[in-house]
Amino acid sequence: MARRRPRRSVLILGSEAQPFAKTGGLADVLGALPPAIARLAWDVTLVLPRYRGVAAGTIVETFPVTVGGYTRDAGFHEYPLADGARAILVECADLYDRDALYGHGVADYPDNALRFAFLARAALEFAARRGGASIVHAHDWQAGLAPVYLKTIYASHPVLGGTPSVFTIHNLAYQGLFDAALLPALDLGWEQFTVERLEYWGRISFLKGGIVDSRIITTVSRRYADEIQTAEFGFGFDGILRARRADLVGILNGIDTAEWDPSRDPFLPTPFDARNLAGKTDAKLEVLRRCGLPVDARAAKRPLVGMVSRMVDQKGLDLIAALATDLPRIDATWAILGTGDPRYQDMWRALAAQYPDRIAATIGFDESLAHLIEAGADMFLMPSQYEPCGLNQMYSMRYGTVPIVHAVGGLYDTVTDAAPRMGREVGRRKKPTGFVFREYTPEALRDAISRALTTFADARAWKALQLAGMDEDFSWDRSAAEYVKMYEKVVRA
Repeated sequence: MARRRPRRSVLILGSEAQPFAKTGGLADVLGALPPAIARLAWDVTLVLPRYRGVAAGTIVETFPVTVGGYTRDAGFHEYPLADGARAILVECADLYDRDALYGHGVADYPDNALRFAFLARAALEFAARRGGASIVHAHDWQAGLAPVYLKTIYASHPVLGGTPSVFTIHNLAYQGLFDAALLPALDLGWEQFTVERLEYWGRISFLKGGIVDSRIITTVSRRYADEIQTAEFGFGFDGILRARRADLVGILNGIDTAEWDPSRDPFLPTPFDARNLAGKTDAKLEVLRRCGLPVDARAAKRPLVGMVSRMVDQKGLDLIAALATDLPRIDATWAILGTGDPRYQDMWRALAAQYPDRIAATIGFDESLAHLIEAGADMFLMPSQYEPCGLNQMYSMRYGTVPIVHAVGGLYDTVTDAAPRMGREVGRRKKPTGFVFREYTPEALRDAISRALTTFADARAWKALQLAGMDEDFSWDRSAAEYVKMYEKVVRA
């Protein structure tokens, strides 16, 4: 017998979440957002696959789930999250017990359409057996069929019929494109294969399904919500999104302020906060030591530029490559951490080998070093071509590290540019917190770095930048309040 759920409840669907599985920022969002919403008196259930190696959760139910002609028994494992939220991990060994989440290397698994259609059906069936939900919130293309199923298969369902959905775009570049011949295998009719529905250049798009069938579309910053309606940033979806502009909302992601807290970060040699920044110097010296850079009085005084990033064009590595011969001549030390395109990995390795007293590159990922660089660097470099939200610039400001960013997406929304003369603000609002360049050119990036170095020489002006950044509120509680406000508007409608 179905249990009656509280008046306000949200079913959140996604393909990855901390602490269960992670390939990118989506996992950080879905790890932090459900507890933050639960703190605002909503009943929150997060549903995601139970991938290989995930042992968390207690099985609470098993029942068959069918997609097209494919039927498997699914196990539903419940795991308590903070503040009363819960995760439900869907177990189906055929679909989720694999080496990786989405594919091998750059090749996706050929049955990804089935894998994530099954997730949507399993989540909705589980919700129906538990009394339904006030709203369904689907994230990225992997959950894009949930709004579609609510409008089709479940439109007249006695429990789920009429349930509104919200769809969040984290990165428009990933669109969930599949052969249209799969429609019957996904329990969808050929009437879905139209330009007004799921059809996209002769294929079907899970992302488009989420966009056209959700009540509200959100994305992860206000600026990005505007950008994706343009040809430059729309990845072919700009017209689709302009058609729904009245229902498109930008809500800035938050950060985990417990994990990213310089006053109690276990990866730092000495804690610090805005009242006492002395520990930041200790972190800087530890970065230099860990990276094999000189640790002396002169090195300690020289500005340290940090970067923790995927080494791909999207993150601005093409601009950095264009400045590769200039970097060693800049009076700064560079600590780089990341992995990605082999040509950029090789570029950083070559620079580090040629200039071992100025440049250090760690290829790979190291959580402790990432925290250390955020804390110990004086400046943090994020020259992204596009950036839906970005988290590192927010981590940086929380740690008194001044970001240098391109004016796109969440970088534009979170970093306020400092004019060449401190005390005069450029552009928009509030106190300056970093250095922003508008044109996506090597020259504009070099100018922003030059402005940062000039300001660094003025200790009083630099500290004002640091303290302004540390005073910003990037907590998930702020973001969750906006989501709940939007949920309540949708439910009332």
